[in-house]
Amino acid sequence: MQTNLPKRIFVTGTGTDVGKTVISSILVSGLAAKYWKPIQCGLEEPTDSQWIQKTSELDRSHFIAETYRLPLPLSPHAAAAAENISIKLDDFLLPEISYEEYLIIEGAGGIMVPINEDQMILDLMVKLKIPVLLVSSNVLGTINHTLLSLEQLKRSGVDVLGVILNGDINTINRKAIEKYGDTTVLAEIPMIEQINSTILKELFLKHF
Repeated sequence: MQTNLPKRIFVTGTGTDVGKTVISSILVSGLAAKYWKPIQCGLEEPTDSQWIQKTSELDRSHFIAETYRLPLPLSPHAAAAAENISIKLDDFLLPEISYEEYLIIEGAGGIMVPINEDQMILDLMVKLKIPVLLVSSNVLGTINHTLLSLEQLKRSGVDVLGVILNGDINTINRKAIEKYGDTTVLAEIPMIEQINSTILKELFLKHF
């Protein structure tokens, strides 16, 4: 597979339900990558890892166990507190896999979602030192949300690969994000009515 994408990618978003898992599934399918969701909040099936395994049709060996599996679909700090535990940044270690293999890491919520009393998802990205793809929903208001997220990522020294926009194509949003965010919109992914391994691979070939 010829691609300019790095071997390790952290997929984050401007918030919840912006399409991080769909983008992760496209990357996992197209690259036959390993997938790791460090924090899973909400265990109602399918979890994100289970959903990507089903849609990608890759075997279980591609999916690395979550570091924290929390029953309630809340912010990580709140979901952990409900279980009387505290998420510790030191518990997150990059999976030991071959450098030749691709690894897609998917965050929880947006970059400023707290994971404990003092730290955010952003701190996890800084710790892991993995290039980041920022996923944003291509709707009214996305320029503000995306620019704020980009500013915080860059201020923290995170290597930002670019932005992925999910939803109806909107040239105004794309041009504004690229200009004011000093970044590249790597892909605009339209709404997908049916998701399966064939469609995921086609989307990867088209956009990446």
